[in-house]
Amino acid sequence: MATAETTKQQRRHHFVLVHGMCHGAWCWYKAATALRREGHRATALDMAGCGAHPARLADVRTFEEYSRPLLDAMAALPPRERVVLVAHSHGGYSVALAVERFPDRVAAAVFVTASMPAVGRPMAATSDELLAYVGPDFFMDSKEVQQENPEIKGKPFIFGPNFMAQRLYQLSPPEDLTLGLMLIKPANAFSTGNPDEVLMRDAKLLTEERYGSARRVFIVVVDDHGIPAEFQRRMVAQSPRVEVEEVAGADHMAMLSLPEKLAELLIRIANN
Repeated sequence: MATAETTKQQRRHHFVLVHGMCHGAWCWYKAATALRREGHRATALDMAGCGAHPARLADVRTFEEYSRPLLDAMAALPPRERVVLVAHSHGGYSVALAVERFPDRVAAAVFVTASMPAVGRPMAATSDELLAYVGPDFFMDSKEVQQENPEIKGKPFIFGPNFMAQRLYQLSPPEDLTLGLMLIKPANAFSTGNPDEVLMRDAKLLTEERYGSARRVFIVVVDDHGIPAEFQRRMVAQSPRVEVEEVAGADHMAMLSLPEKLAELLIRIANN
């Protein structure tokens, strides 16, 4: 008969945390701490050119290269280990790609107010629909910056201080907004403004047999001003069999505004 300690050991999980646009692994510092405090493993990754990753923005030419840190981490997992992938915002695309490539290494894919592409559609379609939904003035003082690599179509952009304060961090502690303003970096979207981006434009990339068969959970963040709740639910409606949870009282940066509650929910999802 299993002891309480044995049961606790069996219910420890490995969470792999993937950040959104212009951010880095640093934005998970509170949620990762909360998960580790409960005895779980939390690995927060920088996508290529983000956070503390050594690549320059101009070095990251494709979405495949951008997502390489996650893909390499999945490939390096020990045999039979299955992780809980947690995507935030734009990180949903990298997580979807990782699930398609490594479905047998994914216990669950959790989308925290994240872009969740549907099987049989290009991933870029989700971004196109979001941009059409929110309109051209939505991003306020965010701005494009000079593209240093002529091989990359479209210009990188960076979130503006007012956009971050009003759309992304409106319920987060002010010190976390300050931290974000200090650490964000320009990013290439790949999903927009680049018709040559192969993966994001491939309607056959995400298959029912792999990505579609994985356990997927979408966490609707009701008070998110960055990806409105109505659009979050629209993404869910495009993907049958996706489980849905809801969180109120958090902003787009749920890992900063409600880190303990988010960690508790992630653990419950993993336990189920």
